[in-house]
Amino acid sequence: MSDRAGPAGQAHPGGDEAETSAADERGAEAAAQAGELAKMEDLWRRALADADNVRKRAARDGAQVRAQERAAVCLAWLPVLDNLELAMAHAPSAGDPLVEGIAAIRSQAIDTLARLGYPRIDGENVPFDPRIHEVVSVSETDEAPPGTVLTVLRPGYGSTDTVLRPAAVVVSRAVTPDRG
Repeated sequence: MSDRAGPAGQAHPGGDEAETSAADERGAEAAAQAGELAKMEDLWRRALADADNVRKRAARDGAQVRAQERAAVCLAWLPVLDNLELAMAHAPSAGDPLVEGIAAIRSQAIDTLARLGYPRIDGENVPFDPRIHEVVSVSETDEAPPGTVLTVLRPGYGSTDTVLRPAAVVVSRAVTPDRG
């Protein structure tokens, strides 16, 4: 028998067992709550990680879309720049204020493309690079090593990583004996 008194001051027979049973129930309930809490915490952490991944993916996709749009706009302006260069090539004289104005606009357009990530590709006497050059013609010569850009027929824009338009070039080839 137990020394404990019940609600009416009577002793409870088997009180220790009831307390143990209640304690076991409370322990099981606490363990279940702790398990549920751990499960909820895990779900919360996963939701945070998913949200972070969505944020990173959106930032990456946004940057990619901006780069594609920038390239599309720059590509649309290349014919305008080509026409400015044609106007310069057919200009009567360099002292004419109109010619100087066209040259200034051309220079500004080239600088703008460079700031947008598409610098001008127009170097001659440089090694041919298939990433930035497009061979339009090949010329046999002893004056330059084979595979050297001899002439740039149309300038390109970009870099080895991002080419807006490759430069159209004439490339050297070693002189070969007449094939008859």
